[in-house]
Amino acid sequence: MTTDTPASTPASSSPLHAAVADDFAAVNRTIVQQLSSRVPLVEAISGYIIDSGGKRLRPLLVLLATRSLGYAGDKHVTLATLIEFMHTSTLLHDDVVDESHLRRGKQTANDAWGNAPSVLVGDFLYSRSFQMMVDVGSMRIMEILSAATCIIAEGEVRQLTNIGNPSVSEDDYFATIQGKTAQLFEAASQTGAIIADATPEQEEALKLYGRYLGLAFQLVDDLLDYQGDADAMGKNVGDDLAEGKPTLPLLRAMEKGTPEQAKLIRQAIRKGGLDQLDAVLEIVRATGALDYTRARAETMAEKALAQLAALPESEFRDTMETLARAAIERQT
Repeated sequence: MTTDTPASTPASSSPLHAAVADDFAAVNRTIVQQLSSRVPLVEAISGYIIDSGGKRLRPLLVLLATRSLGYAGDKHVTLATLIEFMHTSTLLHDDVVDESHLRRGKQTANDAWGNAPSVLVGDFLYSRSFQMMVDVGSMRIMEILSAATCIIAEGEVRQLTNIGNPSVSEDDYFATIQGKTAQLFEAASQTGAIIADATPEQEEALKLYGRYLGLAFQLVDDLLDYQGDADAMGKNVGDDLAEGKPTLPLLRAMEKGTPEQAKLIRQAIRKGGLDQLDAVLEIVRATGALDYTRARAETMAEKALAQLAALPESEFRDTMETLARAAIERQT
């Protein structure tokens, strides 16, 4: 395995992780243990992508959900780890599909090792996550997570088929980000509730909290692609446009812009690339598309916050409130 083990990942020292710091340390240890493989390349690529940074929000949701309901067992650590593996496997596959060269400011695994090893190691991580589901020992959790994997895959395929298509509706856009991003947030918080023997009301509240948090997170991601700082984000401004992805800022700009402005954006989406980046940036600002996207993200965050009324007061619930607000205030 690479010498920089996942246990040293900076995410575990974030203020958002302070309330569950001991649990996160256990998750990091479990990640290292579960990455063990008889094939060195599997360990090398898995360790590389898991240790490449990131906020570890999905495992954090598991830990906060369980602790907010007073859970005192240890299966939440296994659950948090396997959900991180599921997420990591999608990153490996996504970077191959998108032909990405940079993620979080680092060379992507497919750029470093090639597409085939990245895809196969992604498959390994998915398989390992299902092995760990068996260890969790809940048929209901297996049902939720196995269904989530199908929805996530559908979301990714939907996004792929939408590339270069400027006629995507806003409803279709939201269906896409629900599948490719929000679904795993939702599954993380819901399965955490199940492990903690939540009431039906609490389980539904945590499920919706994860869903709305995931939607807010993706909306801000799409917003930052047109107004973020490239160095802070670890990727280039305009990457979505370069790939021909019709995200909400572009959809709103086409709706509110002049016919000439809408035509320019449609052409930019169809063609991909960055030839029209400056003109597109000017249009999304002038039409209020960025403000609109931020407002939608804020609405989702408020919906997430409203769900927390079902939980008892605790430092864990407080952290979940902070997390929802941080999702829309972030710059990376």
